[in-house]
Amino acid sequence: MLAFRLIAPLVILLLSSLAAQAQETRPSTCLAMANALPGIVYVNLQPVAAQDVTITYAGHSTYVIETPAGVRIATDFAGVYGTSPTPDVVTMNKAHSTHHTPSPDPAIEHVLRGWNPEGGPARHSLLVDDVYIRNVTTDIRRYGVFEPDANSIFIFEVAGLCIGHLGHLHHRLEDAHYAAIGRLDVVMVPIDGGLTMSLDGMSEITRRLSSSIVLPMHRNATPLGAFTSRMGEGFDLDFREGRTLTVSLATLPERPTIVVLDGV
Repeated sequence: MLAFRLIAPLVILLLSSLAAQAQETRPSTCLAMANALPGIVYVNLQPVAAQDVTITYAGHSTYVIETPAGVRIATDFAGVYGTSPTPDVVTMNKAHSTHHTPSPDPAIEHVLRGWNPEGGPARHSLLVDDVYIRNVTTDIRRYGVFEPDANSIFIFEVAGLCIGHLGHLHHRLEDAHYAAIGRLDVVMVPIDGGLTMSLDGMSEITRRLSSSIVLPMHRNATPLGAFTSRMGEGFDLDFREGRTLTVSLATLPERPTIVVLDGV
């Protein structure tokens, strides 16, 4: 009886904590959820009908994602590309001023920085209409500078798709990173070959992610072939005339494909 009295408050505390976690964040559809919250079954997750998401290359490492509900998201936003129409959400990374702005337009409702100005890792878990946005932090490791958790890989979950933006990634990913990222149907990859990381390292990460669609960005003067040749025969290559890609669960390519939009 005494043991029960001692254990019961601990059980109640644990259940309260788990319930709070369940309320604060929406469970990711891109991660394996088995045993994440013992005994909790999410009965409101319904199969998503195939809906179109548009992804437009705006410039440098900024892609504009538009969801079926009309939410506009600009990645690695520096106030130069993707400004019109005004996005509802912007993500930023701090490695260079070309990947963030200290004075975003006040009309932007959600400004998500890939670093925490107060120290420690940035943690984002945000539901905006039909899109769930989360992040996985990475380090700044370049030119003798090391800042833990100073940048983020952002993941956008919408219309059943898992879309990832690798940001200004400086280092190879560990197993824990891959586990936290989960499945990516579409991935945006910097291919500059030096300012972020080597093409060998970036192609290794991209192959392991094995996304259906690979969208290069942050190319600078790097020949596209320097990246695509490293990807091997397992990836098709698709050059597009326009800057916008329309994609849904139903239209993902059967083989992993590197899609090069106009302007990249």
